[in-house]
Amino acid sequence: MGVKLSVRIAGLTLKNPVMNASGTYDPVAYEPFVDPGQLGAVVLKSVTLEPREGNPPPRIHEVPCGLLNSIGIPSVGAKAFVEEKVPALKKYRDAVFIASVAGFTPSEYAMVIEVLETAGDLIRAYEVNLSCPNLEKGGRSCALSEDCIREATRLAASKTNKPVIVKLAPDVTDIAAMGKAAVESGADALTVGNTYRAMAVDLRTRRPVFANVVAGYSGPAIKPLTLRAVYETVRAVDVPVIASGGVMTAED
Repeated sequence: MGVKLSVRIAGLTLKNPVMNASGTYDPVAYEPFVDPGQLGAVVLKSVTLEPREGNPPPRIHEVPCGLLNSIGIPSVGAKAFVEEKVPALKKYRDAVFIASVAGFTPSEYAMVIEVLETAGDLIRAYEVNLSCPNLEKGGRSCALSEDCIREATRLAASKTNKPVIVKLAPDVTDIAAMGKAAVESGADALTVGNTYRAMAVDLRTRRPVFANVVAGYSGPAIKPLTLRAVYETVRAVDVPVIASGGVMTAED
């Protein structure tokens, strides 16, 4: 007898609980290697309202037990995403697509969702990425402010009837309070978390490696840190929590 791995998250039934972190997997580019229909859900690369090139290079820097990235969310923009990217995804009939939404102000998240709603039923839910640590110099994000989380979540939820998943930053003083703020403002589920704010210095130049100074740290070393954040969040809210960070194996 086979093992049943299906789960329900915010009204979505997924065949298994495995999904990728946004920005780490392109279903079209990776089609020869991984069928997107095998995943419980595919979280698409974050989309911004207007086109953007992302941060200047270098964008990746290897460190012990992980990687620093300062990609900066390059995006074709919401309108071009619907017109150019969505049609290429329609052939994956077995895949569940979750759109990742990024913005620079609370209202921008809502504006992106408003555009993505025109893509129809292909997008099954929205992950509101409040926690990218490398969009702004200094590593500030909406997820570091309870007030910003409340406003961005409320505005995003007002633009759709689909599930809204709020992606929190794991390295805050009280992630349980941040999660409660999102749920009270309309979040149907939470993702905990994102990369951790970090930096590296070039010993030869004595300058930060990245133009933005602060980057996002990922890799196996962050799993115990993220697990603590997930535990504290789950105890504080009554919605599903998606764990993300440091997962390398099935045992993780």
